Order: sequence, then structure tokens, then C-alpha cells
Amino acid sequence: MSGNWSILSLSSLAPPTSSAASAPPNTSQYPPLSDWEAPSFTRAAQFRVGATLVLFLFAACSNLALLASVWCGRGRRLASHLRPLMLSLASADLMMTFVVMPLDAVWNVTVQWYGGNVLCKLLCFLKLFAMHASAFILVVISLDRQHAILHPLDALSAHRRNRRMLLLAWTLSLLLASPQLFIFRAIRVEGADFTQCATHGSFSRHWQETVYNMFHFTTLYVVPLLVMSCCYSRILLHIHQQHLRDKAGESYLRRSGTDIIPKARMKTLKMTVVIVLSFVVCWTPYYLLGIWYWFQPEMLRITPEYIHHALFVFGNLNTCCDPVIYGFYTPSFRADLAACCRRTTSDASPRSLDRLSARQGPHSGESDPATNNQAGD
Repeated sequence: MSGNWSILSLSSLAPPTSSAASAPPNTSQYPPLSDWEAPSFTRAAQFRVGATLVLFLFAACSNLALLASVWCGRGRRLASHLRPLMLSLASADLMMTFVVMPLDAVWNVTVQWYGGNVLCKLLCFLKLFAMHASAFILVVISLDRQHAILHPLDALSAHRRNRRMLLLAWTLSLLLASPQLFIFRAIRVEGADFTQCATHGSFSRHWQETVYNMFHFTTLYVVPLLVMSCCYSRILLHIHQQHLRDKAGESYLRRSGTDIIPKARMKTLKMTVVIVLSFVVCWTPYYLLGIWYWFQPEMLRITPEYIHHALFVFGNLNTCCDPVIYGFYTPSFRADLAACCRRTTSDASPRSLDRLSARQGPHSGESDPATNNQAGD
């Protein structure tokens, strides 16, 4: 798929393949690619394309359903400061779904790059932008949960605070992904009739490319993980301290009501913890593989190709997890899905119009009585 690891690395979110093993490091502005063999569409790559298409269909349907539920369905009853968080998370996942997954599948099939120089730069930028946005929004959600648990009486300012943090998250994602527009280009291999979108020639020394990749590894994974771990550690410590105070019989906490975390807030806390854990579990193996390669490039010749493909597909699974977790913890989302399924079944039936006419009456415009109350925090 590529003759350069940076197209396979965190900076582009493309996966490692066996073809990268034969690529030389960047040593000058446009060095000759000597002793280079063109990659091919292997059996492992075919499996990867099939798995990616399955994940694409599931992630597209589930995240669009989540977006519709929060935007115009029962999810509108979310607390005003939580709605933008869920909308942003669904939007970031949809960017991953409609940019990273189709491009990855098509690129594996075509093997070389046919999109030209402009698309090479733009799509590599969008891939990194989507990944940064997804990670940073999880950080914002963690910070919001920390503030809600540690400072429950400060809920009035949560909406304005979250809007500012979301704006910062999207802006940082845009800025950190912008170098992709300058370091990626369509490179034609002389004498091989092969064109690839890669960073070949953008770094004068191999260590410079390693530093670039490590920087994005830090911003994509290390920093978000540290912030999220700090937030939830403080939350757990706070809950533990409250429990100890209750056992010691400090009745003033009961009178103030700060020793009891409301069920709605605790349910939202559990949901966000699981979402963060899914991010860590899905992407950690792939990031570790990237670090291993940056410092020991020869390992790519030894590691079986299917492992590289499988780890990247497993990372993409994270895009599918968020709407599933949200649906598990949110009755309103499940109610919206059930209502949508009932409408689809009704429309598909030849007697749907007759049944619809029979149901219509003076109160046909009333809201669904099965609507569930949504968590306020």
C-alpha cells in the first residue's frame, strides 16, 4: 500500500503492510527509491478490506442514528451541557467513518495512489484531523464528568464551559493536523510506473520523521490518556472519600446532599468511563506497534502482515463502540431506534396506510407516551 512507514503511521492513520518493509528511509529531498518492490493486494489486505467495509456499514448507521437521536429525537432531553458533547463525539466518529474507512479500503484495493497531489494532501490531513478530534472530545467529556462530580453545585456554568472546551478541541485538532498538508505528496517511482502518496523526501533525516511521528503519538494518545486517567482517578478518589465520611457518620454531608451522587449523574459517569476504556483498548495495540517500528524498523520484515492489518481494523472498531455504549446506557436512544424500526416495518407493509388511517384521530398528534425521561446530568 505504501513505500513509506509514515503513510502507515499515526500521522496518516493508515495501516502497516508488508510493502513498507522494502522502502528506504528519507535521506534527501527527493532520493531515488532503489531496490524497491511495488506492493500488491495480498490475501491479508483483502481480509482487511472486507472487515473495514463491514465496520463502515455498522459505524455509519449507528453513528447517524445517534446523531439523529440527540439532534432531533428523544436525545434532545439530554442536559444542555451534555448534548453538545454527544453531538461532537458522533460527528468525530462520522468523520472517521466516512473519511478514514473508505479511503483505507480503496487504497488497499488500488495499492498505489491515483488521486493526485491535492487529494493526497487533503485526505491525509482529514484523517489526522478526525483522529485528533475523536481523542480530544473524549478528553472534554472526561473533564466535564470530573467537574460534575467534584463541583455539583456549579452546573449552571457547565454549558458555557463545555462550549469553550469543544471549540478548543476542534481548533487544536485542525492545527495539529495541518502539517499533513505540507509533508505528504504524490511521489512517482521512476522506472516502476508506480505513484504513491507518502512523505518520501519531506524529512532530511530519519530521526526527524521519528520525532514527527512521536509528537503525534503523544498528542493522539499519551496526553489524552493522561488527562482522562487523572480525571477519573480524581472522581474515584472523591467517591471513596465520601464513602469513608459516610461510614464515619459525618451527618453534615447528608444535610448538604453532597455525599450522594444522583443516579442519573452516576449513570452518565459509567457511560463515559466505558467509552474511554473502549478507546484505550481498541487503539493501544496499534500505537504500540507503531512505536516498535519507529525504533526497530526491521521488525516489519519479521512480523506477519495479517497482524498489522488486524490491529488497524481493531482500532477502527472504536468508531463502532461509542454509539453502542451510548445506546446501552441511554433509554431514549433505544426508544428512538425502536420507533424507527416500527415505522420501517409499518411502511413496508401493504396495509400500512389502512392501519395508519385507523389510528389517526383527534389526538393523533400527541407525543409518544413511551418516551423515557433522560438523565439531567
